[in-house]
Amino acid sequence: MSVRLSVIIVNYNVKLFLEQCLNSVLASSMIADMEVIVVDNASMDGSQDYLPPLFPQVRFVFSPENLGFAKANNLAIKQAQGDYVLLLNPDTLIGRHTLANVCRFMDEHPDAGALGVQMHNAAGTFLPESKRGFPTPWVSLCKLFGFNKRYHLTYLDKEQVHEVDILSGAFMLLCKEVLRQTGGLDEAFFMYGEDIDLSWRIKQAGYKNYYVPEKILHYKGESAKQNQFHHACVFYDAMLIFYKKHYPNQGVLARWGIISAVRICQLLAFCRIKFHYHAK
Repeated sequence: MSVRLSVIIVNYNVKLFLEQCLNSVLASSMIADMEVIVVDNASMDGSQDYLPPLFPQVRFVFSPENLGFAKANNLAIKQAQGDYVLLLNPDTLIGRHTLANVCRFMDEHPDAGALGVQMHNAAGTFLPESKRGFPTPWVSLCKLFGFNKRYHLTYLDKEQVHEVDILSGAFMLLCKEVLRQTGGLDEAFFMYGEDIDLSWRIKQAGYKNYYVPEKILHYKGESAKQNQFHHACVFYDAMLIFYKKHYPNQGVLARWGIISAVRICQLLAFCRIKFHYHAK
């Protein structure tokens, strides 16, 4: 039987969120045409014993160490048989017809390399990272300091289809052939930034990234809440990896300014986390 869609989910210590996510995925109207692969990054919450008996139709890959988001996804991508590959966060919920709708869109748009959707948090608020512009040094600085209209493309109607630069790895539907051409996720990124990098390489390869107003729920960053200091380190380090990779020829002054701004924001993030911890 041919596989139309491979759904890939990377889990790290969020077994109950993943249980809900898998229930929503397996309730999909596309169930007969897809496979589901879960890569567990050495979770310590009992995921490895709890989940497989509940979902015998899911292929579980258990890593003895935390590989990070990019490497774990690449591990599953190598095994994926689908014409399309969906990178999906474990803290998401999708509708019964979501997967069929987005695959149909890809079928109808052969110029599409990747697709993202309209994400909402648990309170029903639209998440602006559903559609983003390319983070040039200037745009990145504006975002770091709270001026992110250009980055989050807030001037675009969220209820309409748009071609965009950057999609979120929380729900990123990819053409398998495009993944082959672009080489998959860059494993230099442990977590954060790899979706930005891949989105941009897809555009450089001559394909388009589309935002479509198909609604899903994203609880957003549940695993990150468990070690906020570590994740703040990883996030800002990822921003620097991206900058150095895509802007290697910036002048010394510009380079110093960007790196300094990122480190200042990282320090401020540490202070906020520490203050919040002590306040609690």
